[in-house]
Amino acid sequence: MASAAIYGLSGERLTADERAFFRDADPWGFILFARNIDRPKQVRGLTDELRDCVGRDAPILIDQEGGRVQRLKPPVWRAAPAAARFGELWDREPELALEAVTLNHRMMAYELAELGVDVDCAPCCDLAVDGADAVIGDRAFHTEPDPIRAMAQAALDGMAAQGVAGVIKHIPGHGRADADSHLALPVVPDDEEVLTETDFAAFKGLKAPMAMTAHVVYPAIDPESCATLSSEVIARVIRGHIGFDGLLMSDDLSMKALTGRLRDRGFKAFKAGCDMLLHCNGERAEMVEVAHAAPRLDGPAGERAGKAAAARGPRADLEMDTAVAQLDALFREGGLEPVSKAAFTP
Repeated sequence: MASAAIYGLSGERLTADERAFFRDADPWGFILFARNIDRPKQVRGLTDELRDCVGRDAPILIDQEGGRVQRLKPPVWRAAPAAARFGELWDREPELALEAVTLNHRMMAYELAELGVDVDCAPCCDLAVDGADAVIGDRAFHTEPDPIRAMAQAALDGMAAQGVAGVIKHIPGHGRADADSHLALPVVPDDEEVLTETDFAAFKGLKAPMAMTAHVVYPAIDPESCATLSSEVIARVIRGHIGFDGLLMSDDLSMKALTGRLRDRGFKAFKAGCDMLLHCNGERAEMVEVAHAAPRLDGPAGERAGKAAAARGPRADLEMDTAVAQLDALFREGGLEPVSKAAFTP
């Protein structure tokens, strides 16, 4: 039975220490970053090595949103557009935008699945909010919840068509944050009615196998703890009002929004209602701390993890050059500039 944790790693190949640690800790999954990626053959070898290390088809995650957040980069991989570009198309032709989002995420998932990566930490369902910290910005599809919700579901459906499961983030909403949670703890002072009608509404009703929490404090709901560590936010807002019933993972426990020992952060996240701990930086000493807090997956969390793993599937055929041309044609039809920027390497 796997432990309720997802870990990063230090480089392009497993070290002997990492291999021993992962074999012993037996995490549910792994997450890749730019430091782990060179060329397709190397990435495929690494994903095979990670699964071999734990002896099962462990989920392998990545942040591949497009725009500023993509770990697979040109010239080897496609430069996918930022989410905001699809919002521009939505404001002209919503149906074209939904078709474009679906196609774009099919292409991203196709590239991921080819490498053995089968979970994408996307789409970002946060609102674009004037005056907020720039950490979200053009990662958001739109300024309004209804377009975001529609485009996010199109993104999830596009990835699923290629066998890649999506992770909606950062639930219940990071768009209004006054700080980057990588660097500090954001606080969103708006009242609950405003949040319910805007940020929270963007997530409501999405059919997603997984979600990632926001390291954000909402004083109107819990003045003490950020969403990741708040049983009130998780029970009343995420599981209650929003109605999300899939696998709930923390955002990265090593981010500076959180304080205290790593194991204590992990214990608090589980006590609050998270199903899974995420630790990204590949620092082995920190991962050992997280491992002390990560129980074996069973009960409701284990059931949700099983359903999330089952949301992955085989990679379908997709002719990438044709798909790129189709995506550009959708933007042109909406009166906007095409979005393709890079060639492909088979």
